[in-house]
Amino acid sequence: MAITLMVQGTTSDAGKSTLVCGLARAFKRQGLNVAPFKPQNMALNSAVTIDGGEIGRAQALQAQACGLEPITDFNPVLLKPSTDIGCQVIINGKVAAQLSAVNYHNYKPTAMKAVLAAHQRLEQGFDMVVVEGAGSPAEINLRDRDIANMGFAEEVDCPVIIVADIDRGGVFAHLTGTLACLSQSEQDRVIGFVINRFRGDRSLLTSGNDWLEEQTGKPVLAVLPYLQGLYLDSEDSVATEQHSENPKLKVVVPVYPRISNHNDLDAMRAHPQLDVELIGPQLQSNTEQGQASTLNQPKPAADLIVLMGSKNTQADLQWLKEQGWDSHIAKHLRYGGKILAICGGLQMLGQLIDDPDAIESPAAKRSQGFGYLPINTVLTKDKELTLKQGQLRLPGQEAVAIQGYEIHAGVSLITELQPITQVVFEENDVTTKEHAFGAGCLSSDGQIFASYWHGLMDTPEALNAILTWAGDGESFDSIDYQVLREQSIDALADSVEQEFDWTRYQQAMNKFNQQR
Repeated sequence: MAITLMVQGTTSDAGKSTLVCGLARAFKRQGLNVAPFKPQNMALNSAVTIDGGEIGRAQALQAQACGLEPITDFNPVLLKPSTDIGCQVIINGKVAAQLSAVNYHNYKPTAMKAVLAAHQRLEQGFDMVVVEGAGSPAEINLRDRDIANMGFAEEVDCPVIIVADIDRGGVFAHLTGTLACLSQSEQDRVIGFVINRFRGDRSLLTSGNDWLEEQTGKPVLAVLPYLQGLYLDSEDSVATEQHSENPKLKVVVPVYPRISNHNDLDAMRAHPQLDVELIGPQLQSNTEQGQASTLNQPKPAADLIVLMGSKNTQADLQWLKEQGWDSHIAKHLRYGGKILAICGGLQMLGQLIDDPDAIESPAAKRSQGFGYLPINTVLTKDKELTLKQGQLRLPGQEAVAIQGYEIHAGVSLITELQPITQVVFEENDVTTKEHAFGAGCLSSDGQIFASYWHGLMDTPEALNAILTWAGDGESFDSIDYQVLREQSIDALADSVEQEFDWTRYQQAMNKFNQQR
């Protein structure tokens, strides 16, 4: 049976995902066959697995750190919020239900069965399972029927490391406060702390660490430095924009409330010749104050506008119209600008979005799109979840290999009212008209490139081809985002290996096992 080690955090974004990633690569370097695991993830960034399901992007990244292809067992429960009080529940990679927060609470025992079954399969196939918690175990209101943090740890009887972000301030209060909110049995399974994102003179922490250990009886296993310049998939938060001193291309991205799979932007954000600006921060609520904070926010001129995916396409389409993006996009195209539309963005640019089965809304709903593409979209109960490969053939360029994946609940068909657009890449073994908008197409005037495929720009050849199209033939330096991601994982692992007190870690593990 595998050793199971769990990482929990004092807050969201404390560093759980990156610590699991670094630990997983470090343990792999020690010769262990390691698997990542997250019992329950809530995120709009997801990845398609080789077994035909979807999991959180963070677990796909952690799988890469382990040298594995992603499978659904790495994240058996994925929650994808569609409103402030409801979400799509994905169990073992497939949609199981659309539930309100209250109804999901009642559903948790069912979800826990899937969690424990997936964990048991990993225990039988690996030497070690490194588990990531969700949010914080100190959220008292969520402890009943918990499957994401201590509820899971108690069920499988595994040790826990708690990580806190010192860059936020109050790190000792976070750690002692979190521990104090736990039951005695939960406290007993905490084997130590990790302080994350530290900057400055390490000696200034010594007295604080000594106090923390005296107060809690738990060792500080590592103080990890603030690492900059990493290229890693974000679990859910929208990363800050990338500004270049001498950009060849200005890219503007509207950030609508339910934006999803915005990691599609990562390769662009990493490119030194692009100036990528995000407009309209993701709204956390629909309060009047929140709406006012982004209403009529200035929209700069751009060479390229990117419309990303969405978990609620019609609601985000309405949000774009309320923010004045309809007139801005019209002006942008009138002056020769380009648009890259991916998944939900593709649907928005069509003629019609129809939701007859209330997939995204409480009731059946139909919305008029922006009308720039000759397609109608019908949202369906069955979700497309497939890995893709093909050939990209943009006008005036040599064909290049392209890869990606589809995650969507809509079928988009070409209307008979307008001429067909240019099919610019072909899916391997699929060339039918019905799949034209599942692959990639240019509008008849060549200004809009639309595709259902996520991950289009993760290979250097495809990224260069798309940038050359967007830049009207301009050439760009070649960057390989896959290499940058791999180098970032190694940098994380190097930091973990160097900063962890492995002797104290092993002592803490031995003590935990003796007390079980």
